[in-house]
Amino acid sequence: MIRAYKFLMRPTIRQDQALGEMLRDHCSLYNGALQERRDAYQHVSKTTVKYGMQSAQLKEIRAFDPERQGRWSFSSQQATLRRLDKAFAAFFRRVKSGDIPGYPRFRGVNWFDTVDFPKDGDGCRWNSTPHDPVTRVRFQGIGHVKVNQHRVVVGHVKTVSVKREGRQWFVVLTAAQDQPEPLPATGSVAGIDLGIANFLADSDGEFVPNPRHGRRAAEKLQAAQRALSRFPRRKAKDRTANHQRAVDRVAQLHSKVRRQRLDHAHKTALDLVRAHDLIAHEDLKIRNMSKAPAPNPDPDQPGTFLPNGAAAKAGLNKSINDAGWGVFLTILHAKAESAGREVIAVDPRNTSRTCPVCGHTAKENRPTQEKFHCVSCRHNAHADTVGALNILRAGLVRRDANPA
Repeated sequence: MIRAYKFLMRPTIRQDQALGEMLRDHCSLYNGALQERRDAYQHVSKTTVKYGMQSAQLKEIRAFDPERQGRWSFSSQQATLRRLDKAFAAFFRRVKSGDIPGYPRFRGVNWFDTVDFPKDGDGCRWNSTPHDPVTRVRFQGIGHVKVNQHRVVVGHVKTVSVKREGRQWFVVLTAAQDQPEPLPATGSVAGIDLGIANFLADSDGEFVPNPRHGRRAAEKLQAAQRALSRFPRRKAKDRTANHQRAVDRVAQLHSKVRRQRLDHAHKTALDLVRAHDLIAHEDLKIRNMSKAPAPNPDPDQPGTFLPNGAAAKAGLNKSINDAGWGVFLTILHAKAESAGREVIAVDPRNTSRTCPVCGHTAKENRPTQEKFHCVSCRHNAHADTVGALNILRAGLVRRDANPA
């Protein structure tokens, strides 16, 4: 199996500058390759440019610009071109399936924050000074950079990436490992119902509160963004010291919320994986759930629109995004795979409207957001607990219908 590790780097001032230049030059390569594809297709011949054609030009590009493009790893530049090729492949796939295509866009320097090295030892070297008590990673054109390695890397390192987050630099490794020993069986199964009032409710009647990290930081973030709005928009090189501090403050607050959300997701998923052999959850289409409502044209007055509940939906969308369901489910699946547990996604329709006692399904069974009252058998319970019970039952049916 493949596992990722992320470590904070401690570059010197010169190394920090060189890392920024590396991102800038890879961004320039990405944008230049995108422009070439656009120009070729807009030509009367409708020429299609592929990755192989652009990769073959790298040798000439590096020879023409040795002080910029020629400084960096050839393999990392190929990885940047593959990144563009994947963006175009995803674009054509969405066109074919009828989804919103989203044509690949040019990247600004501040929006291009990752450089990939496809192989350890090719333009980079993890643990480049093995006899030094301080772990270092070496990059071509950068040198040996100190790394705050807070955990042991198990397995053979396959790829290395450099990532910028605000003012900090991280190295991301992927390592090939043997399949770990599964956790001992507990004999327990659970269904979970994700929500807003509570982060999740399980089929045993337990609740995990919603931390609402984004809501808690909203006041500080609003003040920081208000302070930033006083400065005119400028490129990073043209900002004053006060302007840059205001930018950094907003980035730091967003970064803190993101880390808090990840920490909560990891801890919650780990508790579930340790306690249960099987976990069933709703197969949520989170992107569709957080869409803005369609406009409601007024038939009597062309050009005007009737209320469509957009303001209320905006608040709900903010709460859905703040809960971070998608991140949590991704982490849950990854931890379950490592632990030898089973995770099953089920259809969420009517899970909170179906009585777990008599099976009666009706909208009236859920009079409020929290209360469940079956109009047929008079069963009373918390609506989220009822949903978790029905999700578990559907998950067990799917497991029995598709035995491993």
